[in-house]
Amino acid sequence: MFELRTLMLLIPALPLLSAIVIGLLGSNVLRSKSHYVTVLALLGSFACSLAVAAAVAERSQEAAAAGIVGFEHIESLWTWVNVPDAYTLPGRDVTVPFRVDVTLRVDGLTAMMLPMVTFIATLVALYGSGYMHGDRGYWRFFAYVSLFVFSMTMLVMVSNFLLLFVFWEAVGVCSYLLIGFWYEKPEAAAAGKKAFLVNRVGDFGFALALFLIWTTYGSLNFHDTNEVIGVFGQQRLLAQDYVGGGVATAICVLLLLGACGKSAQFPLHVWLPDAMEGPTPVSALIHAATMVTAGVYMVARCTPLFHASPDAQMVVAAVGGFTALLAGLIAVTQFDLKRVLAYSTISQLGYMFLALGTGTVAGITAAMFHLFTHAFFKALLFLGAGSVMHSMGHVIDMRRFSGLRHLMPWTHRTFLVGCLALAGVFPFAGFWSKDQIVAAVHTEAHGGQVHAEHGDGGDEHASVMSATATRSVSTAAAVVSGADENAKRQKLFCWLYWSSLFTAGLTAFYTFRAYFKTFFGKEVIPEEAGHHAHESPPIMWGPLAILAVFAFLVGFVSEVGHRFAKFLVTAPSLAYIVPGGEFHGGEFHMNIAVISSIVALVGIALAAFFYLGHQSEVEMLARWLKPLRQLSYGKFYFDEIYDWLIVRPLRLLGDASYLADKYVVDGVVNLGGQLPVWAGNVIRRMQTGLLPFYGLMMAIGMIAILGLGGLWWFGG
Repeated sequence: MFELRTLMLLIPALPLLSAIVIGLLGSNVLRSKSHYVTVLALLGSFACSLAVAAAVAERSQEAAAAGIVGFEHIESLWTWVNVPDAYTLPGRDVTVPFRVDVTLRVDGLTAMMLPMVTFIATLVALYGSGYMHGDRGYWRFFAYVSLFVFSMTMLVMVSNFLLLFVFWEAVGVCSYLLIGFWYEKPEAAAAGKKAFLVNRVGDFGFALALFLIWTTYGSLNFHDTNEVIGVFGQQRLLAQDYVGGGVATAICVLLLLGACGKSAQFPLHVWLPDAMEGPTPVSALIHAATMVTAGVYMVARCTPLFHASPDAQMVVAAVGGFTALLAGLIAVTQFDLKRVLAYSTISQLGYMFLALGTGTVAGITAAMFHLFTHAFFKALLFLGAGSVMHSMGHVIDMRRFSGLRHLMPWTHRTFLVGCLALAGVFPFAGFWSKDQIVAAVHTEAHGGQVHAEHGDGGDEHASVMSATATRSVSTAAAVVSGADENAKRQKLFCWLYWSSLFTAGLTAFYTFRAYFKTFFGKEVIPEEAGHHAHESPPIMWGPLAILAVFAFLVGFVSEVGHRFAKFLVTAPSLAYIVPGGEFHGGEFHMNIAVISSIVALVGIALAAFFYLGHQSEVEMLARWLKPLRQLSYGKFYFDEIYDWLIVRPLRLLGDASYLADKYVVDGVVNLGGQLPVWAGNVIRRMQTGLLPFYGLMMAIGMIAILGLGGLWWFGG
């Protein structure tokens, strides 16, 4: 019905229009009906996203038949900046313009993100209409949500690094507004500022990476133009014209720093748990569909740049694997239900970065597949936690309530589905995507080779993985030089493989620890809930039921025929690394599936053993492992370490600057202003009104002048 261009424009335009309308009319006209505008806008955006995904699937097949590297559709709206002959590329004697076009693009990667973002956002808005009912900032909440979705859709649709950075910052601003939504609470205001400032550290690295990309490639566009070859354009991909060495590593590490800020990876992970001070629908939106997924998306989009630096790939994998383990260890001792889920998000994002760090088609598609499935079950879990919080009088400490499964049957059932998906239990969504990540890491740990037990297609799959793992963008950077480098890479991924399995067990344990403590045991209701504790209204548990269905089915449905991976690799940034231009998909890794399933079941069994019953074993274990437990409960004291190493020195510097400004700078300025006053006071005292005194002063002055003149005459 609509052209592709129109659909592409409507996807971000509808949420933006919603934000503008609510911003203008919400406080006086719409008020408690503000959610209608947001829900309708997001629903329309979701419908357009589905149509765009269908168009991309159809046209990508035509592009493959024509021999084009992947499929992309570009719509240039207008030229924002155009500086002719702005820069001469070093060593190439080519002068290029600095041109920034406001351009939208859709490809397999974009078309995967858009329906997921808009669908989750629509359900969150519906849920929020019940959760935020009666809040005095009701209209403001939905204006912020609409603006958030607009920023995120633009972030994944733009075809330029500079515009990516603009909407990267817009997403950060929206998260600041939503995390600190209840700004009257000091904790919420502090959490919003913390999220904003920590992200500025990562964004500084991102900005430096953009400068390096511009000076290295002479363009910030993803696509080719008539004047300049794009960073991920067809010409550069076909020629594999990417710079390697230290420059490539610097670009990628700086990009990773930006991604660590947005996606809360070590060492910039400390803001995300505190972001729980915002309304729970905001937590679901941030953790499932918008802000934290931006970093993973950006690294996947920049796959050609990361392929130019195998060292940077290993850094990505190491950061992801370490973050996944660290966050899992912290989550096992937390009592705030939303914070447990927050550390779970950090851990699962670590899995995604671990998979991206493999650099293989299997790893990259597994990372994005996990991002896709994670959106559904993590949104489900956060909204379920919000349902509990809503019923318990906004109490979220699991030590203060229990046994809610009969009181809140819908919340209990849907929360269980989310827990099974997060733990990776067959056949729930997390099982399919998490196992693909573990399998990709296992493959890299064995030098890109797959064991024979993977089936008859194992040899073909092994050749694909091996070629993909080593194929890069230039001959100099393509092959990891020397057997020592290969051995180092395999050793790293071997450690990461075992770490990923251990983290999977931790995930199952802390997830079901939260489930058992919340829904089992003696029914305990906090006094804040009074006598009004009950199941949430249908407007809240309805979205939970929808998300539960997706958390159960979406993994299996997407994996049948490897349709998710095949669709994803039609994006040019990924298609060029597929040997022969066509991805056939890997075989099912039965051994990995069995091992990870056993690990998940052991984690669930341990949680049941410790937290069903009197929990005397937990108390005994806590005494035995008191130092480790305290370390985990204290979140490994990263906040305290940063406070002493960064916050306090900066505060002292600020205090010293304030004192210097007040007493030195202001003192000098004020002195300059006081000198004429003092001189005037002296002269004013000389005005006595007596003529003899004035005559005496004139005589003394004349004598002084004559004396000085005589000295000058005789001295000359």
